[in-house]
Formats: sequence, C-alpha cells, structure tokens
Amino acid sequence: MLALKVAFWICLILVFYTYLGYGILLWLILRIKRVFHPMKCDPVLPLDEEQLPTVTLMICAYNEEEVIPEKMENIRQLQYPASRLCVMWVTDGSTDRSNELLRQYEEVKLVFSPERKGKAAAMQHGLRENRSEIVVFTDANTMLNAEALREIVRQMMKPGVSCVSGEKRVAARHEGQVAAEGEGLYWKYESKLKQWDSDLYSAMGAAGELFAVRMEHYREAPSNALLDDFMMSMLIVKDGHRIAYTSRAYAMEYGSADMHEESKRKRRIAAGGLQSIWWLRSLMNPFKHPKVFFQFISHRVLRWSITPFALLALIPLNIIILMMECSTLYTVIAVLQALFYAAALGGWLMALSGRKNKLLYIPYYFLFMNLNVFYGIRYLASHRTSGTWEKAKRG
Repeated sequence: MLALKVAFWICLILVFYTYLGYGILLWLILRIKRVFHPMKCDPVLPLDEEQLPTVTLMICAYNEEEVIPEKMENIRQLQYPASRLCVMWVTDGSTDRSNELLRQYEEVKLVFSPERKGKAAAMQHGLRENRSEIVVFTDANTMLNAEALREIVRQMMKPGVSCVSGEKRVAARHEGQVAAEGEGLYWKYESKLKQWDSDLYSAMGAAGELFAVRMEHYREAPSNALLDDFMMSMLIVKDGHRIAYTSRAYAMEYGSADMHEESKRKRRIAAGGLQSIWWLRSLMNPFKHPKVFFQFISHRVLRWSITPFALLALIPLNIIILMMECSTLYTVIAVLQALFYAAALGGWLMALSGRKNKLLYIPYYFLFMNLNVFYGIRYLASHRTSGTWEKAKRG
C-alpha cells in the first residue's frame, strides 16, 4: 500500500511540476536574481546601416506556390537594408509551380533540390550556398513583423548569444476553431516559459517559424532530424553558447485546420522530442553542463518522456488506493480527476459540433497533447532514417 501511495504522489508531483511548477519556480528564481543582478539594457544597433551584419533570410519550402506571393510581399516590408540582406528560398523536391514563381523575383536566390529529402537536408543545402554572417530561418506560411530582422540582430549583440528564437503567434481564421485556439493558448504559455528560460540563462530550443543562428557557431543537425530547428539550436547550447528569446520579433501563422491536422504536428513534435533527448542526452549531466541540465530536463525532457506516462498512471493508482482504503484526500483527488476528464470530454464533443467553450477546450487540448506523445513513439519507430514528414493543413 505504501508503495502505491509513493508512486501516486511521485506521478502527481511530476505532472504538476512539468506543466505549472517549473514556471512558478522560474518566476521566483528570476525575482530573486533581479534583486542582486538588475537586467541590463538591450544593445543599440549601429546608426550606419553598412555596419549591420549581413543576413540571409532562408525559407525551406515544399510545394508552397499558394503562399509565395503573400510571403514575398511580407518580406518586402521587412526593415533591413537590401544591401545587407539575402533572400534565399530552398525548394526541397517541389513538384508544383514554386520554382517558376520564385524566379520572377529578382531579389530571390533560389536553391533547388529535385529530390525531397526533408527540411533538415534542405537547410543544409541552403547553408552550403550561404555567405552571410547570420542566417534567419522562417517558414513559407508564416508572416514576420517589419522589425523582426533588426530585433534579431540586436539580440545577437548580447554576450554569449549565437542563436535567437522569435515568438510564434497563432491565429484562428474563424471563431470556434479549436485546433488554432488551443494551440494559441498553449503557445502563449510556452512563450512565457521561453522568455523566462532566456532571462535565467538560455532558451531551451528554437521553433522553425522564426529563429536565427550565427554561422560562426553553427553546427549541422542530423539529416534525419524530425525537429531540425530544435536540434540545430540546442547544438549551439551544447557548445556553450546561449539562445536569446525575444517577443519583439514574431512570426504569425494560422493554426491547424482541425484537430486531425493538429495531431500530425503533435505526433511529429513528440517523436522529434524523443529523438532529440537521446541525441542531446549529455546535456542532462550536471557536471558537464551545470547551467543547462536543470532547464533542459524541466522544460523539455519531462514533458516529452516521463510525464505523459505519469499522467496516465494517476487514474488507476487513485482507483486502487481507494479500493484498498477509504480516504477523504484520495476521494477528493479522484473527484477532481473525474471532473477534469469530464471537462475534456465535453471539450471534445463541442469541438466535433464546431462550438466553442474555453473552459472545456483547455483540458481537452491538454490531454490531446499528451495523448500524441504516445502516438509519437510509434511515429518515431517508422521515421528513424528519414527527415521527411507530412505537413499539417492550416486553417
């Protein structure tokens, strides 16, 4: 009986710490840190634009002809001197009119691979053609704010920073689009954690919607990486450099068209997370990486590996304990669990009917994310040697 209770409380603490406790702890640590080490002002960009570093804006794309005109219009709005900017599109085995359309833009440097090898391989192909000091990666279907490149360069001027992660913002095309709205809420919380991670020491990875690397410290991610952006950024951290996070450079994209499409993303992310944990396992050594292991385990490793199993185990453990012992505490916890899962069920049913209720779709989306970790395990088993993956349709 004691063993069951110990297991139950370990699982409960793991779930709480992973999704809420780490954020609370970060907030407290930063409050204390700022008392003794006030935050310094951001660096100031040089007034002479010719002193700005050269930047390549790289877009790796597969069959993106529908968004090319909108993306190019967005790129032309970016506030960075044309003499210091290279716009590079890397089309990875595209079979539509992408190459034809891109050749119409004089400012575009087109790099084409006739065989589709995956995004990581496309990045490597493009980087072999790069001549700039800083490379900014973004997706074809994401739109950047006008100041994004200048803000990224400003962040690169901070000591020890060799990678910058911008903010991902998710928009819904219409009210009640659960996939987009659930993803949007998740990313708001995730963005706050990234900012706090960055303020403490370093953000734990970057998302492909918008991030940049200093080529002097770039390291090539494995070509079969399912999370190429995460691996590329974390290899920089592994070498002793930092990832700065900034919400003043952001990429806006529409959320997935529906929960089925969102599941494609989540299972790939979960699979890529497990793959990355193994490749980056040395970061969990506190003697080798004393500044990183706490953040890496708390923010990434737990949620991609142990915690979903702990969440699943809470239900049977709670039931078994109640069957063996009548306890007010465990009865209350069981009731709370039942209410939570009932709310998630309600959120799922409302999503099926196209209706919206924030109180219900938050628990639904939370369970949805954790369920896809299990799908991700199966996904990883079938994608060990390939970095290609099926795109999720956007709303």
